[in-house]
Amino acid sequence: MTIFVDMDEVLADTYQAHIDIYNSEFGTSFTKKDADGKDFWKCVPVENQQSVKDHAWQKDFFKNLKVMENSQEILKELSAQNEVYIASAAMQFPNSLKEKSDWLDEHFPFIDWRYRILCGHKHILKGDVLIDDRPFHLERFTGRSIIFTSPHNVNTKEFERASTWLEIAEKLL
Repeated sequence: MTIFVDMDEVLADTYQAHIDIYNSEFGTSFTKKDADGKDFWKCVPVENQQSVKDHAWQKDFFKNLKVMENSQEILKELSAQNEVYIASAAMQFPNSLKEKSDWLDEHFPFIDWRYRILCGHKHILKGDVLIDDRPFHLERFTGRSIIFTSPHNVNTKEFERASTWLEIAEKLL
């Protein structure tokens, strides 16, 4: 099988990074439970929304993201049995290209650089499975689409869902 795996909010916990930075900047105590099906920037007061949108433009934002629980072990097992590519829409934030590559080197060294696709639109991908948190990436994918649960997509119903990497293992191993 050819499997494409997104990075942000699938392998790397960007949502929590936004919350942590915001809470530090504004002395608040937001949690993922406060999201209610929205992108985090929509959860904060209007006057602070741009601050959240700017996080991903900051140097080192992508460098220090936490790894999603069980993703390393399960992705390693998947990649031993399948052709696994990391497919991340990294072109939106130019700093992220190097930072994401370095992050993968550190946390997923078994995914060779030749199996990393840092792109814009993912509709160009052709394969068997796409695991992503964003419905718009899954909509045009012609293979099996698995939406990985993130606070912003909890109300999305039209895709097969996995909320943990253990669920991914059940579905694909």
